Amino acid sequence: MLFSLQALRALAAWVVVCHHFMQIFFDFHASGPIGRFLVERGAVGVDVFFVISGLVIYLSTCDKAIEPTRFLLNRALRIVPAYWFYTALMGLLLLTARQWMPHQALDLEHFILSLLFIPAQNPGGYGQYPTLNVGWTLNYEMFFYLLFSLVFLVRQQHRLLLVAAALLLVSEVLTRVGLLNHFYRNNIVYEFLLGIGVGVLYRRGWIAQGVWLPMAILLAAGVAIHFLDASQRLLHWGLPSALIVLACVSLEPYFKDNRVLKALGDCSYSVYLVHVLVLYAGWFASQRLHLNPYAVFSVCVPLIALWSWASYQLLEKRLYRRMRDWFAPSTGTQAPVLLSRHNY
Repeated sequence: MLFSLQALRALAAWVVVCHHFMQIFFDFHASGPIGRFLVERGAVGVDVFFVISGLVIYLSTCDKAIEPTRFLLNRALRIVPAYWFYTALMGLLLLTARQWMPHQALDLEHFILSLLFIPAQNPGGYGQYPTLNVGWTLNYEMFFYLLFSLVFLVRQQHRLLLVAAALLLVSEVLTRVGLLNHFYRNNIVYEFLLGIGVGVLYRRGWIAQGVWLPMAILLAAGVAIHFLDASQRLLHWGLPSALIVLACVSLEPYFKDNRVLKALGDCSYSVYLVHVLVLYAGWFASQRLHLNPYAVFSVCVPLIALWSWASYQLLEKRLYRRMRDWFAPSTGTQAPVLLSRHNY
């Protein structure tokens, strides 16, 4: 386990939390350098997530003979239950509090498509977002898992070429000729390949441990993200995100065996899923009771942390083990126990 990735995953999740706080409470109108950074650059946490996903999936499957169906089942058991649960909660919130959420809407067909990770126009009219808005990134994750499952059909030496070719074919060809939703014609999908690239470097021992060089890389990546917008997301945010991941891996000795960082990383998926629900409740309370938004946020943060910890323990960890046991007899094998969103 790379504890540095656990720390980085937690940081990325909470940056996204702050980004959505600025969106929900201030409609992305911020003042001050920190507020403007969170508004304009807070979404970069997603790019870091995608790079980490590519890295982790690559490392966890190297030199392993896995059936594509088993790989997809393992991914589904980790991702789907919690996502479906919080999508259902969001749907219930929209049914009961629709009048206080003017930019949100619920439609049965769209709700079902959301559960199936199929991109569709949100009935609220603001783009191809699922019922639980943050789930748009999971549509890309499941898409990547589906394509990555193909690598187990070929020899080890051809796997990287196959997944890269599959991504190019889908994103650059099938979407352009109308055979696939244009949602996937987004160069953010190539950030998974950047993560795989970092994984290759790590596995070959080409990422040297140190302090000053990784810190310089982190500084350079941070400066790039600060001054570059998302107009060329793969280059402006994806590449710096990959450098951040690489630098953190290089700093691994300074993170190793830190139980707090591991716990924070374990809960990061649930943080990502639950935070919008908590922030919407906080926004509603601040509007009705005329409370200071930052005071409300100071309450939302521990609520998100506690809820995500409980969610990880019950929905992710315990439920995963039960579902693993349900499916194991039919395949004759047991899936490995995963204590975070991805095993590595």
